[in-house]
Amino acid sequence: MQAHRRRFRIVRPTLQLRLVLVFAGISALSLLLQYTLFVRFAVELVAERGAAEGVPLDGIGIELIQIFLISFFAMLPLTIIIGILATHTFAGPIYRFEVYLKQVIAGEKPADCKLRDGDDLQSLCKLINQATEPLRRREDAPKSAPQPHDLAA
Repeated sequence: MQAHRRRFRIVRPTLQLRLVLVFAGISALSLLLQYTLFVRFAVELVAERGAAEGVPLDGIGIELIQIFLISFFAMLPLTIIIGILATHTFAGPIYRFEVYLKQVIAGEKPADCKLRDGDDLQSLCKLINQATEPLRRREDAPKSAPQPHDLAA
């Protein structure tokens, strides 16, 4: 396997950004659920103990919104970074397969396709190598020997 270090760059922007947006959406939904549970807890707390203990109701909603916004803006960048890093293990191999297959189509004879340790799709890489081996090993068709009538001209 190649000992190349994985770079922090987006190799398949459309795929990776779509997946990162899915991760961010799931995080946003979970934070919204968290906020809803906090509000429910606060309302129940005030309903049970508020009147008897004189719990101030002013500012509870604002504090809960602040908690939600702090959580959201702390989690969003982390979700994006982790999403990009997580997608590298299969977006990188897809990019490698595209480059490799373009080389084979162009008539080049590249060595076997290899992926980095830890990359997903290792078995697909082996299948691509097996499928392209006849094309990569095939010698250029030998030119036929000139015919006598071609030499007479």
